[in-house]
Amino acid sequence: MGRIWCYAVSDGVPRRSFIVALIVGTILNLINQGDALVTGLPVDITKLLLTYLVPYCVSTYGAVSYRLHAARLAPGEPAPAR
Repeated sequence: MGRIWCYAVSDGVPRRSFIVALIVGTILNLINQGDALVTGLPVDITKLLLTYLVPYCVSTYGAVSYRLHAARLAPGEPAPAR
């Protein structure tokens, strides 16, 4: 678990995940709550937060998963076939 946390908070992963969450979350928020934003209706705060949190978590998961996989490969060993 310590290695996962270490990978999740190192080497620019939080920054890249934040940028992904900002872009993807904004697009999803416009799709999901665009009518409320345009007409001035109340915005669902829970949906708003989750719309940004989910892409952040997915992006971080992808980066950590890649790093764990790369760490398991020995130097010079070819990557397994898909």
